[in-house]
Amino acid sequence: MDFALTPEQAQLKESVARFAQSELNQDLPQRDREQAFNRAGWQRCAETGIQGLPVPRRYGGQEADPLTTSAALEGLGYGCRDNGLCFAINAHLWGCVQPILTFGSESQKERFLPRLCSGEWIGALAVSEREAGSDAYSLKTRAARDGDRYLLTGSKMFVTNGPVADLILVFATVDPAKGAHGITGFLVEKGTPGLRAGPTIEKMGLRTVPMGELTLESCAVPVENRIGAEGAGLALFNHAMEWERGFILAGAVGAMQRQLEQCRQHARTRRQFGQPIGAFQLVSSKLVDMQLRLEAARLLLYKVAWLKSHKRPALMEASQAKLFISEAWVQSCQDAMQIHGGYGYLTESEVERDLRDALASRLFSGTSEIQRQVIAHWLGLP
Repeated sequence: MDFALTPEQAQLKESVARFAQSELNQDLPQRDREQAFNRAGWQRCAETGIQGLPVPRRYGGQEADPLTTSAALEGLGYGCRDNGLCFAINAHLWGCVQPILTFGSESQKERFLPRLCSGEWIGALAVSEREAGSDAYSLKTRAARDGDRYLLTGSKMFVTNGPVADLILVFATVDPAKGAHGITGFLVEKGTPGLRAGPTIEKMGLRTVPMGELTLESCAVPVENRIGAEGAGLALFNHAMEWERGFILAGAVGAMQRQLEQCRQHARTRRQFGQPIGAFQLVSSKLVDMQLRLEAARLLLYKVAWLKSHKRPALMEASQAKLFISEAWVQSCQDAMQIHGGYGYLTESEVERDLRDALASRLFSGTSEIQRQVIAHWLGLP
């Protein structure tokens, strides 16, 4: 088991980081205040190949293996201080693109993947509802067969990219009596009659990624837009969560690296009581802890990537990565603020924004509590 990056993978990671540093950070404090999505940055990322990393070349992608993909996304998180844009790209990749790759028909792949890779289209995943958050299988959105189409009725909450999405993977039930086995996935295109995207929800953090509510009122979806068979949504959902939980925080690992370097530099140059603050053990210990969290987070990420590169299941490992990286990122953000003192609390320092953004990572794709339940299940606990 070798997690070391090849020279080509390391070069890709570095080139993505350099691109992000030079192209994606302009006017970020203002965009954060205004909750403005960087659509131009999205397009530049697509031109660089980021939105098509795991997609075969015949559909317009880069055909990168999971470890190469995670390394590139780590580089993106290192160079791009816009955590919202990074999150939008990851939600697009793991919530929409990857399920189409695995479960989509050839026709669906040919119709949708080139546009999703090119940046022309933005993808989203719609699962959560007002009464179905962590308990995703209790969703109420209905899908009734009507000839050569389905009529979808219901609403979805907390849909990342929802207000700007061009293609949304919507989960609905064709038969509530079947419980989880009635859940089915549908690819709903923007402009479909009966689909209405609500305005962007105002959030504490990740303010540069649009998130909102979707309403479906007898939304007519052609049968050919059903992804997989009726009732196959359980397998589809579990598959999407395995990939999403395993890789959606790849950018956070890069952000933790950037954060550590910033704090280390500050600890060397900021002087108090006649010496650099890094000379104080309480400060240096925080930097050591940040380094340990970073290394452990990267190893957990790369292990999931290694398993998926070898076509092996990683359901428990994905939850482990999601749980640890999210908690580690939050703690390192808190340490970064302490190291910077009062300056870290100021908006202009941009330290506080990382903390606001990191807090959400303990909630999306399954809360930390849900990840612990998943891991406990794989340990054979009741």
